[in-house]
Amino acid sequence: MLSIKKAAVIGAGTMGAQIAAHLANVGIPSLLLDIPSSDSKDRNQTTQTLWDRARALSPSPLYLPESAKLVRIGNIEDDLPAIRDADWILEAVVERFDVKQQLLPKIATHARPDALITTNTSGIGIGRLAAMLPAECRTRFFGSHFFNPPRAMRLLELISTNETDPLVLKEFSDFAEAVLGKGIAIAKDSPGFISNRIGFFAIMHAVHLALKEGFTVDETDAITGPALGRPRSATFRLCDVIGLDVMEHIGANLLENLPQDDGRPFFEQPKCMKEIRERGWLGEKKGQGFYKRTRVEGKSEILSLDCTTLEHRPRAKFEFESLTKIAKVKDTAERIRTLCAGNDRAAQFAWKHLSAVLCYSADHLNEVAHDVVSVDRVQRWGFNWELGPFQIWDALGVKETTARLEKEGRRVPEIVQKLLKTGSSFYREEAVPSYFHISGDYRALESSPKAIHLSKCREIQRNEGASLLDLGDGIACLEFHSKLNTLGPDQLGLLRDAKQQKFKGLVIGNQGSHYSAGANLGLFLKQAQEKKWGEMDAFLKLFQEATGSRTCAFPVVAACHHYTLGGGCETALGASWVVAAAETFMGLPEAKVGVIPAAGGTKEVLLRHLCHMESPDVLFDRVHRAWKLIFSAHVSTNGPEARKLGYLHPDLSHIVLNDDWLIGEAKAKTLELAGSYKPTPLIQDLPALGSAGIAKFDEMLEAMRKSDAITDHDVTIGKKLAYVLCGGEKAGTMSEQKVLDLEREAFLSLCGDPKTVARIQHMLDTGKPLRN
Repeated sequence: MLSIKKAAVIGAGTMGAQIAAHLANVGIPSLLLDIPSSDSKDRNQTTQTLWDRARALSPSPLYLPESAKLVRIGNIEDDLPAIRDADWILEAVVERFDVKQQLLPKIATHARPDALITTNTSGIGIGRLAAMLPAECRTRFFGSHFFNPPRAMRLLELISTNETDPLVLKEFSDFAEAVLGKGIAIAKDSPGFISNRIGFFAIMHAVHLALKEGFTVDETDAITGPALGRPRSATFRLCDVIGLDVMEHIGANLLENLPQDDGRPFFEQPKCMKEIRERGWLGEKKGQGFYKRTRVEGKSEILSLDCTTLEHRPRAKFEFESLTKIAKVKDTAERIRTLCAGNDRAAQFAWKHLSAVLCYSADHLNEVAHDVVSVDRVQRWGFNWELGPFQIWDALGVKETTARLEKEGRRVPEIVQKLLKTGSSFYREEAVPSYFHISGDYRALESSPKAIHLSKCREIQRNEGASLLDLGDGIACLEFHSKLNTLGPDQLGLLRDAKQQKFKGLVIGNQGSHYSAGANLGLFLKQAQEKKWGEMDAFLKLFQEATGSRTCAFPVVAACHHYTLGGGCETALGASWVVAAAETFMGLPEAKVGVIPAAGGTKEVLLRHLCHMESPDVLFDRVHRAWKLIFSAHVSTNGPEARKLGYLHPDLSHIVLNDDWLIGEAKAKTLELAGSYKPTPLIQDLPALGSAGIAKFDEMLEAMRKSDAITDHDVTIGKKLAYVLCGGEKAGTMSEQKVLDLEREAFLSLCGDPKTVARIQHMLDTGKPLRN
């Protein structure tokens, strides 16, 4: 694989600084340069200011603050010669051809002959820029279009020229996929590439259609969001996120470079969009655009724009029968099919808009991409669509969509006509998955050998909340499939049963939006309200048994991503090993709903803080750290921070940046562990502080209450937690089982408190914690 040990990023603006930060995230030091400051005493002040601004963003572009030391600050005039040390030089200056035209020859002068040179641009022709470079540099030059924010957005669009060495592009693609965690889409060097050509058309077509047919901002976003398999930002909110000034710039670039394109009417901003842009209402960065956040009677409220009067007003309620009908349809393809088959205004809008996007994508496929796969990847990874345009063709049915277009007197794209002569869909799910190629034949759909798709795995066992799947080689996978993958008897029962079967190992993981948001709070609330303490205790025992995986006869590996909270976190804490995605939000937020972790979580956090304890003198300090982590309900903002906090054991976990590889990496680790695996018995002699430790926590909590840092009920929770971590009243030693029993007792006791019941109810009703 390509080795990049040092990098240089030229341009410290919105993208450049964040790209340097992501390089630091993966351990690659970089030199970050921008224009020199007018201050002769500190010529690097401009770059430093831009770097500090990027570091202050929320969420941070850095996984950990200390990684910032890998970014060295300089300026273009004084420090450009230093780029000779870089294996990769990324130009990320302002999106203007004249600026890049002047800078690239200077970069070439100082770059090593073997260094990669790439440009981060969303639309400037890569061939035009390559012409500025000496011939010997052009084979190692191409476009690398990162999406904002670079840390979180998966897509990296690569654009080569006729002179780019294909091997160099392939080696960089492999590097970006494995090291940077990116999903790669190869685009042709045409105006806007794939992303700004297809993606921008999709946004602006919806805007123009909505204004033409009298749909409000809110109605449009309701139709073009999750209903069509797109994010909640939908259309108008997405314009606000991107920025109306950026939208105007993208449109102007396409208008200038595509004089004959049939999409031109949609590239130009409509009158109302121009007017609010001229008022400075550029979207989120200015606090208002199509939406505006304000305060009404002390509460935050979001207003939406009336595109006729250009006034922001309270969001009006509305209802469309077609949207109500699909509200609970989980399958994206079925949801889109059902919506487009409807008859009301919303359904008609969805069809008009979606069919236009599908036809535009098909008509211009050969201009922007080498295959349909790349277009679909750009829309899924760069715009967070659940299905790309050609996957939507298949979802609606290519034959059926063609017939509907013909019935409406509309032209059917040539690639679709060619497809229907040999097949009926753009993708074929066979023994070897394939896709329809522009040339007219089907070709194998390539995927990384590390990518395992659970939807294609054989099912061993299933219930309403979970499935047990065969990953091959004697390894099984327990997959949750409830809302947010919350955990109840179905999931935990199948996990317990799976651990009693004769596998080589078990992976706990899924490919939904989140690993698990925790236990089913509604179940606990119902049991508490009905005072069914025996049922609750039995469920907690099942939970502890299911999560206590290290006593299992074979290794259990958790593959975590995104929300890994509460009970979900506890399934990982008890595993033999954890493979975590870089974007993992891990923690135990139970205190916010008035309880403590009782599925082994309190015990596991204590264990991690007691390990490698040099002296008994530090026992209280270690127990206090465990208490503070649980009591604060601190949730990590990424995988590396989860390791720093202790949720991920430094010796029993590793982090994967490429989400597609998560299950594959977990399976490989499970096989590796299985070779010499031995169950770990429960520890019998953990040190216990007893009543002396409890007294210290009581004093500390009373002081916090007096300063109004916590509420009376927080004191109750804190004392219960301290009692568990100190092992009860008796000092000396305690067993792991005793801690499990104590955490379960504390949980039951707290659920009997009306204030805890109120916290749980409030969280279920609002999604926000109650401070009572």
